[in-house]
Amino acid sequence: MINTANGMISTSSSSANAQSPGLKTYFKTPEGRYKLHYEKTHPSGLLHYAHGKTVTQVTLAHLKDKPAPSTPTAPSSSFSASSGVRSAAARWLGSGNGSRALGFVGGNGGGKSVSSTSRMGSLGASSSSNSMTNTNFDGKGTYLIFNVGDTIFISDLNSQDKDPIKSIHFSNSNPVCHAFDQEAKDGHDLLIGLNSGDVYTVSLRQQLQDVGKKLVGAQHYNKDGSVNNSSRCTSITWVPGGDGAFVVAHADGNMYVYEKNKDGAGDSSFSVIKDQTQFSVAHARYSKSNPIARWHVCQGSINSIAFSFDGLYLATVGRDGYLRVFDYSKEQLVCGGKSYYGALLCCAWSMDGKYILTGGEDDLVQVWSMEDRKVVAWGEGHNSWVSGVAFDSYWSSPNSDGTGETVMYRFGSVGQDTQLLLWDLEMDEIVVPLRRGPPGGSPTYSTGSQSSHWDNVCPLGTLQAAPSIRDIPKISPLVAHRVHTEPLSGLIFTQESVLTVCREGHIKIWMRPGVADSQSSNSETVLSTSSKDKALLSSKVGSSSYKQ
Repeated sequence: MINTANGMISTSSSSANAQSPGLKTYFKTPEGRYKLHYEKTHPSGLLHYAHGKTVTQVTLAHLKDKPAPSTPTAPSSSFSASSGVRSAAARWLGSGNGSRALGFVGGNGGGKSVSSTSRMGSLGASSSSNSMTNTNFDGKGTYLIFNVGDTIFISDLNSQDKDPIKSIHFSNSNPVCHAFDQEAKDGHDLLIGLNSGDVYTVSLRQQLQDVGKKLVGAQHYNKDGSVNNSSRCTSITWVPGGDGAFVVAHADGNMYVYEKNKDGAGDSSFSVIKDQTQFSVAHARYSKSNPIARWHVCQGSINSIAFSFDGLYLATVGRDGYLRVFDYSKEQLVCGGKSYYGALLCCAWSMDGKYILTGGEDDLVQVWSMEDRKVVAWGEGHNSWVSGVAFDSYWSSPNSDGTGETVMYRFGSVGQDTQLLLWDLEMDEIVVPLRRGPPGGSPTYSTGSQSSHWDNVCPLGTLQAAPSIRDIPKISPLVAHRVHTEPLSGLIFTQESVLTVCREGHIKIWMRPGVADSQSSNSETVLSTSSKDKALLSSKVGSSSYKQ
């Protein structure tokens, strides 16, 4: 039961947070209240920790109409939001999500017949002839894919049922990262990376149609450590517009580029890395090899990777504390720099590709400018490590200049302090340090962020040292809100909501002010099948530090 007078959770009906009285069910922003609409979690009885605990990440997957019949096992491509939630979720919801035509009550149309809590057994790819399938279920809808322990759970975002509709059990290792390709026309569109270093591509629709207990129709990469036998997967992503290419990052500082249309068991030997401290790219020796390339990025773990939305640039953050930005097609380092201190854990691009967010062990959210190839702002507000960052591409500034060019950005961050922070970034109001004067002199400043200010300061390919605290403008959060009792691992923004996820696998859907208000005015219609209510179902993840 929720005490609506004070917004506090007082008893146990609030699913995942039943144990946490005192957490408010809303937070305030200048636009209005974000309200906790519902939660998603895992059936506690199904959790296995035989391989140790891992941090929950979340991927949003939107399946369109079932394509015309074609080769069912032809692979396809995927996009993820993690860092829990990698921050690329804006891409999959493109222009209105399509889930608007779906109802709340029936969920995504599959109902419980899809397999309420069907456990998946070993990872062997079973042939469709041996598995039970629900051929009438076309899979159309929006789903949350999240990992807890040794299991991947799939939950129907368009249903208020907190339990997942499918669970896939991995018998030999824990899944740790995943990605979905919204652009895939058919075939394999879901990537799954394991703690063992193994990688699988599968069709999400095929998994939903199957009611058996095995991962069906999977393509297996790095089997038995054939490519990388020494380190776990840390981050995985499809290449935007890459026609089925995907990149897997590992804890040893290497990334591998695969093509899903090639056999996963092809020859994959690469030359020895001569200098572990230097960036290098090695290509496969044979045309049929898969992976087709190895990028040695750094010493130590690569913690997260993210493509710009146009696919031109690839950002990585690592244990060594460096953000690195690469020109993907040219395989060249463009720019990068070090955190104030400690490792960087997450990164995210703005939709226009002008800015990159990073977060990590220095408790700061750093804003990097691609134009200036430099940190242009520090966000101070977290009390512990920053574990997830994302731009809110659906938010529009009330002060838009009408030219179509973004003058203000809204972004969110979550951390191990259990808080969601929301930030507004208006570059014209940021005081940006100019170049330093002679030794002993004071730096000069100017408003605005023009590349002419930085002429010749950051040559192409330069990795900058940790900046001085006096050189970087500071920004404060617009909102700070404690959203979970456990440390957070990621957030995702969607058109109608914000998703927050904690390390233990509990997900909360916070509806945006306009959406939340229209629903609360007639709570009963939330469960109706009217088209207006169906629009609720694309969920967004945001954060807030607005004092209430």
